Amino acid sequence: MAASSSVALSSDNGFVAFLRHAKHNPSAVLLAVQLGGILVYPFLGDSAGGRAVFGVLSVVVLTLAALAVRMTPALSWVAALLGVPVLAFTLLEGLRPDDGGIVLTSSVLHAVFYFYTAYALIKYMFDDNVVTTDELYATGATFTVVAWGFAYVYAAVQVIWPGSFTAAVDPEGTRTWVELLFLSVTTLTSTGLSDIVPVQEHARSFVMIEQIAGMLYIALVIARIMALISARAARRARD
Repeated sequence: MAASSSVALSSDNGFVAFLRHAKHNPSAVLLAVQLGGILVYPFLGDSAGGRAVFGVLSVVVLTLAALAVRMTPALSWVAALLGVPVLAFTLLEGLRPDDGGIVLTSSVLHAVFYFYTAYALIKYMFDDNVVTTDELYATGATFTVVAWGFAYVYAAVQVIWPGSFTAAVDPEGTRTWVELLFLSVTTLTSTGLSDIVPVQEHARSFVMIEQIAGMLYIALVIARIMALISARAARRARD
C-alpha cells in the first residue's frame, strides 16, 4: 500500500514538474507540438474525422502560440485579436473544406497570426543579452512557426491562382496541406527536394521570399543566439 502511494506521489510530482517546466518554457511545448503535428498530419487524411482532428490540433497549436506570445514583450491583445477569427475560420474550414472563400480567408488569417507569433518570438530572443533555456527552444519554435506561416500563404496562393504548384504525384491536382507544409519546410531549410514545385510566377515569388527569410533567420537570429552562448561560456570560464 505504501509502495503504491509512493508511486502515485512520484507520478504526481513528475506531472507537476512537467507543468512547471511547460509554464516557464512555452516555446519548448510549442516546438514539441509543431514537430508532433508533422508526424500526425499524414494520418488524418481528407475524411470528415480527419478534418475534425486537424481542427482540434490547429486549436491546440494556436493556443500554445498565444501562450508563447504572452511570454514575450509583444502585445498580447494583438495575438488575441488575431486568434479569435483564426479559431472561428479553422472550425468553418473543417466543416466546409471545399468553400474557396472560407479556405482563402482562413489561410490569410492563419498566415498573419503565425507571422506575428514569429515576430513576437524573435523580439523575445532579442529583448536582452541573456540566453535562457526557453529562448533556446524559441529558436526552433520560431523556425517552425515561420514554416507554418508560409504553408498557409501557399494555401492562399493556390486558391487565388489555381495550378500554382505541381508535384511528382498527381501534378494537376490541388496540393494538400501536408504537401504545402513539406514545400515550406524544404524551402525554409534550403533543402529544395523539388518534388513539389511552384510553376506560376506569383507562387515562385512567395517561394523566393521564404528562401530569403530562411537565410536571414540563420544569419541574424541563430548567429546572435550562438554568439550570446559563446559569450556566456567565456564569462563562466573567466569566473
